[in-house]
Amino acid sequence: MLGAMTTSALLSELQARGARFSSSRGAGLSRSGGAGPSDHKAITLAGETVMVPIFTEAAQHSPFELREDLSVGGATLFRGGERVARVSLARAPRFYALSTADGIPYHKLATLHAQDVLATTVLQHCVRYGNRSTSCQFCAIGQSLEAGRTVARKTPAQLAEVASHAVALDGVRHMVLTTGTPPTSDRGARVLTECAEAISRAVTLPLQAQCEPPDDLAWFERLRDAGVSTLGMHLEAVSEPVRRRIMPGKSELSLELYFEAFTHAVEVFGRGQVTTYVLAGLGDSSEAILTTAERLIGIGVYPFVVPFVPIAGTPLAHEPAPEPAFMETLLAALAARLLEHGMRSEDIAAGCGRCGACSTLRAREKAAC
Repeated sequence: MLGAMTTSALLSELQARGARFSSSRGAGLSRSGGAGPSDHKAITLAGETVMVPIFTEAAQHSPFELREDLSVGGATLFRGGERVARVSLARAPRFYALSTADGIPYHKLATLHAQDVLATTVLQHCVRYGNRSTSCQFCAIGQSLEAGRTVARKTPAQLAEVASHAVALDGVRHMVLTTGTPPTSDRGARVLTECAEAISRAVTLPLQAQCEPPDDLAWFERLRDAGVSTLGMHLEAVSEPVRRRIMPGKSELSLELYFEAFTHAVEVFGRGQVTTYVLAGLGDSSEAILTTAERLIGIGVYPFVVPFVPIAGTPLAHEPAPEPAFMETLLAALAARLLEHGMRSEDIAAGCGRCGACSTLRAREKAAC
């Protein structure tokens, strides 16, 4: 059914255009609002699991449509009314049915991403979020809290309990611990360390911690000693004019400060076990992204480049996603550079880069082998 279109090209277009979703029961796992990936549904096509926008404005006008198909236990993908492929949908995990002893549903504490990744935002507040003059313009971290779908702060004990059941009941293979940035110099590293310690005592599970660079880089050793396998520090944008426009508060932390932190983090966690998230489509040119990626790869950081997805309710809600051709060219070049330097997503112990579902970079890596 795919015809001449390659799987990676189809997935790139799906992530750029999104898809309308037709289901009488709302089948499958999806997320709207929150700390991201958001406004998506996880689908698996030709062995690749990707997050496809379904709640965005663009998705409502997409040429793609996902129609639930009970006969195949998933859905059928159509483009312009013509059948393209059968896909499977990530289903709600069994641990979602459980609650803590004090009555908090597990799904308000941690969520399943893609097929086998447990993720949580430990602090659902960010020091910059409430002020649009400082907030990241793409961020929706407060939306799920406002909607009552999560709690403001998850405790270490709660996350250890959820992680244990997610592994036992649903075969979760790694976990992401991210956080809104608190008004402290550690920028969230302290609460991530506390949570990682509790989870590691309760269950064997590779963990990724994600935060901004702390003032004291010794936090990296503390995170590692607490059980964190990989560290994510997200640039999102790579050129200063775009950073100042899109992330007016976060851009006060310079690129050089990030690279100093990246260098030390690689010394602690190892080459390929430090990652950064780059949102293509915010205004950075492909040349700027690739130049920055070369520098990152050179010091041992995996640059996970994903297409920007405009989330409803944010200042960038009506901005267009990057064109599929832009992403295809960019990711093909990046995959080649990664392989030249012996870096692969499958070698990352935990986190967004290992999961890979928010981008087609992993599919490009496989195609380039």
